Amino acid sequence: MEDKKPIRSFQDLEVYQSSYQAMCEAFKDILPKLPSEEKYDLVDQLRRSVKAIPRLIAEGHSKRHQRKGFQKYLDDAMTESNETIVSLTQAKDLYFSFVDIKLCEKLIDAYDKISRQCYNLALAWDKFGERKAERNR
Repeated sequence: MEDKKPIRSFQDLEVYQSSYQAMCEAFKDILPKLPSEEKYDLVDQLRRSVKAIPRLIAEGHSKRHQRKGFQKYLDDAMTESNETIVSLTQAKDLYFSFVDIKLCEKLIDAYDKISRQCYNLALAWDKFGERKAERNR
């Protein structure tokens, strides 16, 4: 069994690491290959959503002391991740001659996992907060 490292910062969260890595891949290997007519639509939307996910996780982690603070940011990150899945699917289906289909599918799978990680972390954080509150009574 793998030892879990303590979470000292948002950078220690697996979901942050995964979303940051996927963002880098999208920026390097997907965005530059989309056609120029998509510059102000699909490219812009995909660029904003992939960048938003790690930012929201980092911002939310700084509000982890608030009862629902972290969950709100994780919900927003999950929303952006789901939006990214749609954008990558559109890129794959509409511009298959421009982008690497296998890479799009790999990133779609990665963002699906990121969405689930955000959801599960929000639930776990809420339960952790409840246990902590019970101990302090």
